Amino acid sequence: MCTNGINAVQLKGTIEQIDEAVALTRRWTHRSFHSAEDGQMPKTAAKLKSAQGLLDDVRALLEEAGDIVEREAGETDGVTVELV
Repeated sequence: MCTNGINAVQLKGTIEQIDEAVALTRRWTHRSFHSAEDGQMPKTAAKLKSAQGLLDDVRALLEEAGDIVEREAGETDGVTVELV
C-alpha cells in the first residue's frame, strides 16, 4: 500500500531489517559482556550490560514503529495513487 508517496509495506520491511541488525549487535554485546565478566573486568562488563539494555530498548521502539506504520497508512485520507 502506498500512501503519501511512501510504500508502507516497504517501510515496515526496512524497520524489520533494522531490528534484525540491532538484534545481531545485541547478541555480540551479550557475548562481550560474558567475556568481560569472565575475564574479571567488572567495569567493562557493567558498561556492556548497560549497552545491552539500551539495545533492548531500541528493539522495543522499532517494534512499536513497525506496528504504527500500518495503522498510520490506513488513517491517511485524500491520497490517491495513479498509474502513469
